[in-house]
Amino acid sequence: MTSLLPHESRARRRSADEVRDDLATRRPLVLVAGLGGVLAAGSTLLVCLALGVAGWFLTDGGAHGAPRDGLRIGALGWLMGHGSGVRVDGVQITAMPLGVTAVCAWVLWRIGQRIGVSVSGHGPDADGVLDGRRDLVVPAAGLLLTLGYVLTAVATLTLAGTDATAPSAQRVVLWSLLLCLLAGVPGIAVGSGRAAVWTADLPPTVRAAAHVARRLLVVWSALCLAVFLLALVLDLSTAANVMGQLGGGGGAVAIVVVLGLALLPNAGVFTGSYLLGPGFTVGTGTAVTPGLVVLGPLPAFPMLAALPDEGSGGWTGWLVVVPPLVACAVVAWSQWTWPTAYYVEAAVRGVAGGVAAGVLFGIAATLAGGAVGPGRMADVAPYAFDTLIHALTSFGLGGLVGAVAMTWWQRRSMPIEIVLDGDAEDAD
Repeated sequence: MTSLLPHESRARRRSADEVRDDLATRRPLVLVAGLGGVLAAGSTLLVCLALGVAGWFLTDGGAHGAPRDGLRIGALGWLMGHGSGVRVDGVQITAMPLGVTAVCAWVLWRIGQRIGVSVSGHGPDADGVLDGRRDLVVPAAGLLLTLGYVLTAVATLTLAGTDATAPSAQRVVLWSLLLCLLAGVPGIAVGSGRAAVWTADLPPTVRAAAHVARRLLVVWSALCLAVFLLALVLDLSTAANVMGQLGGGGGAVAIVVVLGLALLPNAGVFTGSYLLGPGFTVGTGTAVTPGLVVLGPLPAFPMLAALPDEGSGGWTGWLVVVPPLVACAVVAWSQWTWPTAYYVEAAVRGVAGGVAAGVLFGIAATLAGGAVGPGRMADVAPYAFDTLIHALTSFGLGGLVGAVAMTWWQRRSMPIEIVLDGDAEDAD
């Protein structure tokens, strides 16, 4: 960060704190970024390995198999979070535990920030960056971070994969690259201070729309998880009965709880698809929508107790009004904290932010499902395309109404100079 400040006179003697700060931001780029990639992959992998060994021991006290079997299961779980899929007794499992994926992305983001701070002293200062001088600090560090992460993932795949499990190397490499590109590299850009310099000249409308999209996604995700947990609590007796039928004592309970946490983001996306209207399937020939629920035989898994009962929806058909209302409220909230006096400006912010949030949630819907077992269980997924269309419509229209309504209220209740001053501050 300090490297982005203009250089002072070399004649002035630097203090010990300045020297220490300079050394902290000019660490060897190759070493720091490369090891950062290995650390980002290795830290989450180590947690999965520990959970695998703990699960192996808890199931039967280690009477069967060996610790390496638990290590292999933990490694395969980590690889599945990178889209590898796995074959179990000849049955292909393709669903991704998005909880593992999210933790890996968060770790990459945090380590990327630390790398950015450590190498921020390399390259030109802020004046040089603004003048267009070539600055390869972020691309170089990002490349090395990605290389370390991908090599660790490939080594894990080589050691843990077998002909029987057959995880996909191509998907592991692809997802490792995507995670580094979407989480690690932005973390480096933010930590090094380059992101602040590069985005300083973005129009206020773009920044406001991004703020709307981020806030809407956070609120919508939290609401979906809350609805899922509420549905699970309301039928907790069924979940408890399923747990009792599994056997295995406390070890089985612990394993199911850990698996449930790994799949909690998936459940949130399924719930969001249900609230938006299209719904999802829990097996071939099934449908779970607000208007109609058609179920068949289900596997013994406690999280499935949150599913609604079979039959016509009744009052649940009105749940489709929730997404546009949420978007309206969130955009109005954002408009309150980031005001504008112009209706067109507010409308663009609300619609653009809502559409961006809808696209991102639609992408999440395509990733949340997949094959989870043989036969009917090869199709357990949200209706991704329909979810995307409904999200775009609900969030876009809700964002438009919320932005225009809040702008109208602010123009009536506040002196127009105050709102215009808010616009001027945003532009600065």
